[in-house]
Amino acid sequence: MVDFKIILSDPDTGRSYKIDATGPVAGAFIGKRIGEEIDGGALGLAGYTLKITGGTDRTGIPARRDLPGPARRRILLSEGVGFHPVIEGQRRRKSVRGSEISADFVQINVVVKEPGEKTLAEYFKEPEAAAAE
Repeated sequence: MVDFKIILSDPDTGRSYKIDATGPVAGAFIGKRIGEEIDGGALGLAGYTLKITGGTDRTGIPARRDLPGPARRRILLSEGVGFHPVIEGQRRRKSVRGSEISADFVQINVVVKEPGEKTLAEYFKEPEAAAAE
């Protein structure tokens, strides 16, 4: 069974929310690519349109949008996701993943493109029992 941690970012408020996706909810992400837009109904967010912006596998290796397929590769990088040079012109061979989401992913980053009728704060409301004490 596939399990993902989905980090949902709301650019309007600047807040992020964590969703633990298992079973059919997680299965909706398998085979999708970074940059694709999906319906928020798969996560229980009616009316929302979400865009996949990135992810990491179980060892923390990031996914790059410009690499096809789900496989892990060691490529020579000069900048971008997976490597941030300190010296101008610096290059380094680093491990990165392809843009297709597979069962090896642990975290998927998504951002809200089109909001729904309810706000995200209403969906992720914290219990008020702690505030009453």
